[in-house]
Amino acid sequence: MPLDWKVEIVECGDLVQDDDEVTPADEAERRWNRYVELADSVTGDEGPAGVAAIVSSLKAEEDYGAYQAAHAALGRFPHSDLGQGVADAAKELLSIPRDGSGNILLILTQAGPVAVDAFNEAIQAADPDVRISIRELVEFHESEEWLSESSARNLLLMPRT
Repeated sequence: MPLDWKVEIVECGDLVQDDDEVTPADEAERRWNRYVELADSVTGDEGPAGVAAIVSSLKAEEDYGAYQAAHAALGRFPHSDLGQGVADAAKELLSIPRDGSGNILLILTQAGPVAVDAFNEAIQAADPDVRISIRELVEFHESEEWLSESSARNLLLMPRT
């Protein structure tokens, strides 16, 4: 995998939206196809930085199915890399659309204790303001849809102080 794939997947992840009247349709299609191709090429050996790049790429409100490839790619990472990578992308997690962040946090909790523990440990090193914002994001998703099931609640950022 070329070293610049992380940069490219983040760039391509900013998918052209239906209301974009500037970008030609063939360019929008090329970007969508390239994004899926990059996500499909992920092996899981790219380490936490690969996870962080994928999380950072989830910028578009409407992904037209492209992000399914990214979610599948996250499933190919060792659980410790998944947890570390999501924590490393904490700032980006706060800036992507809410459905995107909820989905990532659900994938993280469903990956199990190794991923959750790696995230919880790594997030402690984050900037305190980012950590507070991540806690608020987790609490939002626990009160709404993504993390509202009992199996996904009270796993992330525990203990909460």
